[in-house]
Amino acid sequence: MGKNNKKSSVPHEDHLLLPQHPGRPHPQSAPIVDTHTHLLSTYSFYRSKYKQARYVTVYDFVRELYKDRGVDAIVDVYCEAPEHKTWKEIADSALTEEGRRELWGGLEYWFVMANRGTKRASPAGVHPIEAMSHPRCVGWGEMGLDYHYDNSPREVQQDVFIRQIKHAVRLGKPLTIHTREAEEDSERILKDHVPKDHRIHIHCYTDSPEWAARMLDHFPNLYIGITGVITYSTNLNTSEVIRRMAPSSNLEMPLRILLETDAPFMTPSNIYDSLQNVKGRLPISHSAMIPWTAEFVANVANETATEGGKWDTLRVMRESRENAKKMYGV
Repeated sequence: MGKNNKKSSVPHEDHLLLPQHPGRPHPQSAPIVDTHTHLLSTYSFYRSKYKQARYVTVYDFVRELYKDRGVDAIVDVYCEAPEHKTWKEIADSALTEEGRRELWGGLEYWFVMANRGTKRASPAGVHPIEAMSHPRCVGWGEMGLDYHYDNSPREVQQDVFIRQIKHAVRLGKPLTIHTREAEEDSERILKDHVPKDHRIHIHCYTDSPEWAARMLDHFPNLYIGITGVITYSTNLNTSEVIRRMAPSSNLEMPLRILLETDAPFMTPSNIYDSLQNVKGRLPISHSAMIPWTAEFVANVANETATEGGKWDTLRVMRESRENAKKMYGV
C-alpha cells in the first residue's frame, strides 16, 4: 500500500503558487519572458493531475499563477493537437489591451507556429500563412531534426525542415529550432538555407558545447535556449555551454541565451530548495519558475567568469529579457 501511495502522490496545487525567488524579491526588477512554452498542453496536464482543479479556464490559470510574479510575456508554441483547434481564439484574445488586461492579467501573449508537414498534421482548417500574418505571431516553429526518437525517417525530417526554413526566411520570420542528436545535418541545412543575419532560437539546448560555439560564431543573431534541464545532473552539455560563454560576456556582449520553460516539462530541480513541506514532485512547470533556472545559470557562469564579471539571478534575467526583444521583438 505504501508503494502505491508514493506512486500516486502529487503535491497539492497550492504549491504551484510559487514564493518570490530569494534573488529576486521584487519581481518587476527583472521581468520574466518565457520564450518557449506550450500553454494549452500545460493547462491540460494541470487539469489531468488535479481533478478538482480550482482554475476552470486557461486564462484563470495564467492570471492566478502569475499574479505578482513579474511574468511580463510568454511565447506560446503551437505544435500539439489541442492547440490546432483553438489557436486563433487564444491569439485573438490578446489583440487588445483590454483583452490582455482582463483575460491575461496584463500579460503580453505571443506565439510561434509551424506547418509540421509530413511529420505532423498542420493546424486544422488553418493554412500556416494565416497564422504567420496574425499580429501576435512572432516566429515560425518549432521545427528541426530529432534523431533521438526518429519518429519519422531522417530524409523526411530533413525535407520538411528545409521547406519550413524556406517559408520562414521568405516571410522574414525568426526561427524556433528543435534539434536533438542531429548536429551535422542541422548545421548543414541551417548554413545552406538561412542568411547569416537571420534570427534563430535553438530551444532547450542539450547538444554539444562545440556545436553551440560553431553556430554562435556563424550566426550573429542566434540564441541558445536554456530550460530547467540545465539543473539536471544527467545533463552536462548545457552547463558547459554557459561556462564557455561566460568569460567573454560583459555589459557590451551579454550571454546569448534565452530563458524558457518548455512547459509543462523541465521543472528546475533547484526549485524545491524554495518550497516548504512539498511531498513528491510538481507535475508541471510554468513560466513563473524561470528565476530558478536563471539562478542556476548564474552559478554556472560564475565558475568561469572573469574578474568584475560576476553573475546573479537578476543579471541573467535582465540579459535574457533584452535578448528576447532582439530575437522576437517582445
